[in-house]
Amino acid sequence: MKTLRIPLLQNLEEQDIDTAVELGGETFRVDCVNWPDAYPYAPLCAGRIARTEDSLVVDFRVSGLDLRVQNLADCGRSWEDSCCEFFLQVPGASGYFNFESNPAGRLTAAFGPDRHERKALSAEDLGKIVRITSVEGLPAVNEPLDYAGGLWNWRVMLVIPFEVIGLDGDALPESIRGNFYKCGDLTAHPHFVSWSPIGTPGPDFHCPEYFGELKI
Repeated sequence: MKTLRIPLLQNLEEQDIDTAVELGGETFRVDCVNWPDAYPYAPLCAGRIARTEDSLVVDFRVSGLDLRVQNLADCGRSWEDSCCEFFLQVPGASGYFNFESNPAGRLTAAFGPDRHERKALSAEDLGKIVRITSVEGLPAVNEPLDYAGGLWNWRVMLVIPFEVIGLDGDALPESIRGNFYKCGDLTAHPHFVSWSPIGTPGPDFHCPEYFGELKI
């Protein structure tokens, strides 16, 4: 099982969140091409994970072909766009959370035991999740885009309050389980890449049995 540390960010009173994560976050790389015959393409995708006193912070950085953003509202089909995803499971939970964001910061998030039985997060909980996004060369993404080819650099940071995922910041567990993904189902170069390897016959990110360990 792959493992990763989730460090506590220091000196947030003196630094902005970008600087704090860059200096104090733990690096992960989303580079497992699990189905190379059908989907060999893998954009460069890496990031950092960290935590504050009350939130989990996941910062993705992407460099790759295509830029698709068709979903401009939360709870859409963000996985069909250029998309970064973070799935996590807390100890003792009956299911796992999925957080899926496109370059516009539009978020799909739910909880459940498998792919089919999932309950979307409430609008209130979605509103508590901070999204920080940017696309190199574009001032903002506020209309549908679908650029096939061309090299695009973009990022999305998610700041997820512990209360949203059922954790108490004052009594955190020793670890949680999770995986990081990069996908783009309807991009010109479809891809399904993960941090922790997946052993299914075809693309499927809803596999908590393949989650890695994220140590707190």
